[in-house]
Amino acid sequence: MKTVLHAASLLALSVGMASAATNPVSKADVVENYANIAAAKYEDSVVTAKRLQVAVNALIADPSAEALTEARQAWLAARVPYQQTEVYRFGNSIVDDWEGKVNAWPLDEGLIDYVDASYGGPTDENPLAALNIIANSSLTIAGETVDASTITPELLESLHEADGVEANVTTGYHAVEFLLWGQDTNGHAAGAGDRSWTDFAAGDACTGGNCDRRAQYLQAATDLLVTDLEWMAAQWAEGGEARASVTGDADSGVIAILTGMGSLSYGEQAGERMRLGLMLNDPEEEHDCFSDNTHNSHYYDGLGIQNVYLGEYIRVDGSLVSGASLSSLVAATDAAVDAELTGKLSTTMQALGRIKTAAEAGFAYDQMLERGNVGGEALIMGGVNGLVDQTKSIERAVSALGLDTLEVEGSDSLDNPDAVFH
Repeated sequence: MKTVLHAASLLALSVGMASAATNPVSKADVVENYANIAAAKYEDSVVTAKRLQVAVNALIADPSAEALTEARQAWLAARVPYQQTEVYRFGNSIVDDWEGKVNAWPLDEGLIDYVDASYGGPTDENPLAALNIIANSSLTIAGETVDASTITPELLESLHEADGVEANVTTGYHAVEFLLWGQDTNGHAAGAGDRSWTDFAAGDACTGGNCDRRAQYLQAATDLLVTDLEWMAAQWAEGGEARASVTGDADSGVIAILTGMGSLSYGEQAGERMRLGLMLNDPEEEHDCFSDNTHNSHYYDGLGIQNVYLGEYIRVDGSLVSGASLSSLVAATDAAVDAELTGKLSTTMQALGRIKTAAEAGFAYDQMLERGNVGGEALIMGGVNGLVDQTKSIERAVSALGLDTLEVEGSDSLDNPDAVFH
């Protein structure tokens, strides 16, 4: 019986191999699965943002330390699926054109609310750096008066990047983050922002002044975040513009996948989000600087790169979305390149996982950024080096597939470090 089973297994294996050889994964199937994963990620981003919305509404209706903690936890949970979408930003213009509304950073928090005295006032680079929308019902911007008597999603949209300054961020995850945590004034010491729940309290219990307007701002920014995410989820649903654009031409679609992987790996994450902060030793260069959640942002950005290559994504409800993978497509042409890239993606995730593990054990990312902190520098550079190294293999995958040269987002922090200090 064992011999028969063994022979049957060999026969099934040989049939399967023959089938794979005669029916290789197609570029069209790979791109379709890529779009399906995008749809799932953005749907999950909507789901978790709506949970944040419920928690924010509860905080505003009945402020308490417990309600503020619940809202913060909901914000942290909302970041998990969203960060995994960032690999869709590069290579998909519809995402890149929209992304600044929901994930722009760093922001001049004095534009939004009160700040510590050490923050300073307006600067030549940003005259609105300390405008304080929450404290002022009438604003003067570029010589014009803006009615801010009621803080609405529409008002926040109109003020986003006011006066043409990118740091004038009024919308998105990081505006909400600042309102929930407040400034992180700890520098390189341990500790995130520590806003009190009483900043949302009514009457004499209110701290920080203008608690009613702060609540208005938080609610408006959260509502707008949900609306913006719903719009993007619709673009990746069946019949959506983003899905149609990327699936319309299989070769272009595969290039979009690889462009997203390479540009997020190299210029954006390794360069602007990790190497730059380490070069400047600046805790303000943390991606999630108010909440001290940067270790997770880096980790889930990396995971997003890995899961589009492997063609699978674990949803927030635990279900798996999977299908034809770019890995299989590359392996069919050059198994060595696929093995190399798969291995490097895994190595990068291990390096990002070390940062995450250390931070969760109490070694915060802003502590890692401190000048002279050898252990922190080693952890961050482990991630940077992994991301840079995997980009080289992503470029090899492009060649293996016989596609056009990949245009990867660059970074002065990696390409021209002297320019950072001039």
